[in-house]
Amino acid sequence: MCTFRKCTRGNKRNGFQLVFFVALYSEGDSVKENVMNIADKSVLITGANRGIGQALVEEALRRGAKRVYAGTRKPLSHVDPRVTPLTLDVTNAAQIADAVERIEYLDILMNNAGLALYDDLSDRAALEQSLAVNLYGPYGVTQAFLPLLARSRGAIVNVLSLAAIAAVPFSPAYSISKAAAFSLAQSLRALLARQGLSVHVVLPGPVDTDMSRGLDIPKASPESVARAIFDGVEKGEEEIFPDPMSESIAEGWHGGAIKALQRQFAAFANAEPVKS
Repeated sequence: MCTFRKCTRGNKRNGFQLVFFVALYSEGDSVKENVMNIADKSVLITGANRGIGQALVEEALRRGAKRVYAGTRKPLSHVDPRVTPLTLDVTNAAQIADAVERIEYLDILMNNAGLALYDDLSDRAALEQSLAVNLYGPYGVTQAFLPLLARSRGAIVNVLSLAAIAAVPFSPAYSISKAAAFSLAQSLRALLARQGLSVHVVLPGPVDTDMSRGLDIPKASPESVARAIFDGVEKGEEEIFPDPMSESIAEGWHGGAIKALQRQFAAFANAEPVKS
């Protein structure tokens, strides 16, 4: 059960008083989330030509998706007739608009396309490029497909990284952009809940893809990560930790202070205006 406590700060005699509400969750409470079964659903996956994106396409098909729209920057072919390739650069507004015209119905949007640069923050262009792909890309695609997703009361899945929580020093521009994308997803979750949409964030550790090829560390396979992502979506998990490294922090995250604060702030979206 969630209740609200009215709090005030300031002094009326000084002409200033801040009134706000704090959401209080009883111990053992959980937030009710949408549960999405993949079978017979229409799914759009960006960055679908390799790595996690390619694995997501195959896993969606394995789980019985009715239609999988595979968004890639370069032409793609697939043997399964349920796959519809789309030329979709997430930084290209014209291609996004064209993709919207080609899709009549959509249940799940998976913002997977991403960019990882190795930098030291000395080059502003690297940061701007990272933000263009990793933040403004999913923002633009999500906004474009919101009418279709609202009609189906669907789901948005943003594939991010543990770097969204803790920056990695060899790729700070990537970390900054993923942290911003994490905040974007939290904001969308709070704002879109009234429309019946769910927003999921995927926080993988190292995955064996081209993006992490130069890292000599243990990595999860894209296939296992894709399975865990869809498992998390079907269970209604807001944050999905799809590999052994990320799983190690999942329990602490779900019961931690930061997640509790997220829920408190999200509750403000439904708070009634306070009359002075």
